[in-house]
Amino acid sequence: MVSTALPASPAPKVGALLRDWRRRRRRSQLDLALDAEVSQRHLSFIESGRAAPSREMVLRLAEQLEVPLRERNALLLAAGYAPAFAERLLEDPAMAAARQAVELILAAHAPHPALAVDRHWHLVSANAAVAPLLAGVQDAALLAPPVNVLQLSLHPRGLAPRIANLGEWRAHLLERLRRQVAASGDAALAALLVELTALPAPDTALPSHPGLPPGGVAVPLLFDGPTGRLALLSTTTVFGTPVEITLSELAIEAFYPADAETAARLRALG
Repeated sequence: MVSTALPASPAPKVGALLRDWRRRRRRSQLDLALDAEVSQRHLSFIESGRAAPSREMVLRLAEQLEVPLRERNALLLAAGYAPAFAERLLEDPAMAAARQAVELILAAHAPHPALAVDRHWHLVSANAAVAPLLAGVQDAALLAPPVNVLQLSLHPRGLAPRIANLGEWRAHLLERLRRQVAASGDAALAALLVELTALPAPDTALPSHPGLPPGGVAVPLLFDGPTGRLALLSTTTVFGTPVEITLSELAIEAFYPADAETAARLRALG
């Protein structure tokens, strides 16, 4: 019997991968070569496959291109080298200090809501101020682990009906996700972007919080909580010097009151 199976696609070469990352970062060969302290000719030979880069060269170019740690491992494997960066679960004993740091940050942020998410926006942990804001979510499946924070926020049976400036907040989240997709090339994030873009959207964006100056420095989240409307400003915190994949992909999303009324309502919830 003749086999009809299609041949496996050849694994991408390290030179082609590096060229893709350089173009994604909108860097010229000359620009990258100067920063990496290598000749443009040698870089051209690496990208075309005419020269095999050393392990150190792969890591040096990846550093200059700000390639995520997970993808640096992929570059090393494509070049025939062992991965350089470990990937552990947060429950791993080796991650105890990092896990404790995350929990301390979340707990210290109370009574203001804060949560930790992974690279695909799945909820990793949250402080006690988050739970009261989730009451009344219509679709319980949105709260089943792994909870996707963006999906929960923008879904019409999730938190979307309680976001007073949904058009404005939705545009902010989708643009942020687009930038992440462009920077990372992550297929799962690209699929999430398609899914979220297809969700119902308001025809027009409602005005921002009147207590904030027009065209202010940050997009607020206007959320109708159990004690009244909350005007929140968000910040993102990441570990500054990670050498482990899971830790490098972890982010803490913290929310602060944008006015005195919100501060008082958050204290009442707490």
